[in-house]
Amino acid sequence: MAEILALTGVVILVSAVASGLLERRGVSLVLVFLAIGLGAGPHGLGIAQFDMNSPMLQLVAVVSLTMVLFADAVSVQPAEMRKHARLAALILGPGTIAVAMIIALAAWKLLGISGAGSAMIGAALASTDPVLLRSVLRNPKVPVAVSQALRMESGLNDAVLLPVLLIAMTVAQREASSLGSYAVTLGRLLVLGPAAGAIIGLLCVTALDFVRTRFGMRRDYESLYTLGVALTAFAAAEAIHSSGYLAAFTAGLAIAIRDVELCDCFHDYGEATAEIALLITFVALGGSAIWTGLALLDATHVSFVLIALAARPLVLFMVLRATDLSRRDLLMLAWFGPRGLSSLLLILLPVFAGLPEASYLFAVCSLVVLASIVLHGASPALLMRGEPSIVTDSDPAIRLTLDQLVELQKRGELLHILDVRTEKSFHSDTMMAAGALRINPDNAVEEVRRLGLPADAWLPLYCT
Repeated sequence: MAEILALTGVVILVSAVASGLLERRGVSLVLVFLAIGLGAGPHGLGIAQFDMNSPMLQLVAVVSLTMVLFADAVSVQPAEMRKHARLAALILGPGTIAVAMIIALAAWKLLGISGAGSAMIGAALASTDPVLLRSVLRNPKVPVAVSQALRMESGLNDAVLLPVLLIAMTVAQREASSLGSYAVTLGRLLVLGPAAGAIIGLLCVTALDFVRTRFGMRRDYESLYTLGVALTAFAAAEAIHSSGYLAAFTAGLAIAIRDVELCDCFHDYGEATAEIALLITFVALGGSAIWTGLALLDATHVSFVLIALAARPLVLFMVLRATDLSRRDLLMLAWFGPRGLSSLLLILLPVFAGLPEASYLFAVCSLVVLASIVLHGASPALLMRGEPSIVTDSDPAIRLTLDQLVELQKRGELLHILDVRTEKSFHSDTMMAAGALRINPDNAVEEVRRLGLPADAWLPLYCT
């Protein structure tokens, strides 16, 4: 307990202090926390060591995967998905399944892993890691089309791959003995649990909207509500012997489809919780477990690593050639597909289930992840060094620089600058930007509607 509390404190402090510097340098926090884990583990100071069967590691990993799936689903924008439906279908369909199949075939042929085990490692290593991609998605020099495609892939491909892994685990565990019993098991796994998650998501967000509209709700409790919805959906599905992870995803998806105006704190808290949990897991695994992959270094395993990392760029380049992406954008999209914590969390599921090949599968997956961290982890810093990309009207919510704001003003764009500082910050210094409108951040959407601001206007917000 003391170890996990200490690691939690270190992760939160270091991530907060280093986030701005590393983001400007294009370096992922994952590299920092992997180094912390190595330094704290038995290969370093020997302060902490988390075995893969440690209850604390299992708890952190379960919460991490649950929150990642829930936060990814809540962040889905149905309008954007419809707008880019073809691109999303190509990336999440053949662009994901074909990669998993190639990796699984390589694991079966090269490494001699069983069919079910090969399907598990194929599904795990086809997952694109959102944490390693964070600095790429926030980089203003990355074209909008590329960042949108990467955001869809990293946010939704786990929902495609997780059922594959769960089905392979069911086969490996031999939980069913006939075709009929397999159908019942898969129905409970893939239908009953997700349905329970969707119902809980709809009920929770409807209750939130009702209470907030009629009685009001504090922002801090609305943010905590995020965690409650995700964990409740997970627990409900597990109680009926289904997949809590799929339930957490469908709960988040139901909230996104319900399209209720949610406080930014709802999204921000979910994303922050997921990221902190992921980084804590990475520190815990970095202490010892992830380095087991280095023991497998030989020609056969290196060949598998090369295939696993090359599969996605090759598949995406072939699948997306018919789209309107430029060759340069396509190459960038194909390259930035790191394997990281999401892969490790997925492959930990058979480890926690005690499957025979699980430890070896984890070691192989760790070797690929380590190679990906080396190749992809520092590459955001090598992004093109030209001028910042020009902001266009089609961009989603973005972070504007002062230069970009001036450029929009010079172009004669319709602008309404909004002061959304908290009440405490505003009353400590009431000086405002020239021409800015003061609105309450707790009811920003309602206040914008009350002011009658045009729907086609730019609404730059500032809070400091």
